[in-house]
Amino acid sequence: MANPPKSHARKTMRPTLTPRSLMDDTETLAAAWQARIVTLFPDAFPGTLGLSLTGKALQEGRWQLHTHDLRGFGVGKHRNVDDTPAGGGAGMVLRADVVGPAIAQAQSHARGRWPILYMSPRGVRFDQAMARDLARCDGVTLLCGRFEGVDERVLEEFNITEVSLGDFVMTGGELAAQALIDSTVRLLPGVLGNADSTVEESHANGLLEHPQYTRPATWQGRDIPDVLMSGHHGDIAKWRQAQSHELTRTRRPDLWSKHDQDG
Repeated sequence: MANPPKSHARKTMRPTLTPRSLMDDTETLAAAWQARIVTLFPDAFPGTLGLSLTGKALQEGRWQLHTHDLRGFGVGKHRNVDDTPAGGGAGMVLRADVVGPAIAQAQSHARGRWPILYMSPRGVRFDQAMARDLARCDGVTLLCGRFEGVDERVLEEFNITEVSLGDFVMTGGELAAQALIDSTVRLLPGVLGNADSTVEESHANGLLEHPQYTRPATWQGRDIPDVLMSGHHGDIAKWRQAQSHELTRTRRPDLWSKHDQDG
């Protein structure tokens, strides 16, 4: 019998002297953005998602995290989840008759617009626009691969979109899934203390963010630029825009070229 999914969040926060765990099982929160993770390593979650602002939002029920353990769907006495590649080759492949039922269980909780994503180095490149789109969804199911990957028939059966963080390979999709969730959850209403933070940051408008400074005014012989200390908001805005343009042009000519075309 498959293991029940683990849920991470709670409906309310009440004063107490006893610490509460993010790992406590709770019912699904009707209004909360949901993330369902299909993985061989459910204990990897919430991980860093349970810290700082994402962790606070998780505690407050602004979003909710559920894990579905692939091992619970394993085949035979030893609950095998993988087998050798058809046609030969190195490594192992996650079985369709294991991953498929796990995805089906996760999707039985889906509502509204709810994509299924597979963290894969051959997928479409994840970016800020995708994070914004996911934040507008009701939830997302993320499949974390291992070994040589997942039987292709599962991806076809559930119309799963493959998503990549970049042109590199990791040992599994759990860390990639956490990165995707983090960048999405921070865009949900009420998660960040200052909503303007998402407006001026890197990639929000297709450009890299301008440099940031804070006290002390002088450190190691380096001063904060005078314009930032002037109190002239118009000049500060112009300086920041110029810095953003220059950083994008020199560090990410691909973004700068697209910005020029769109402009």
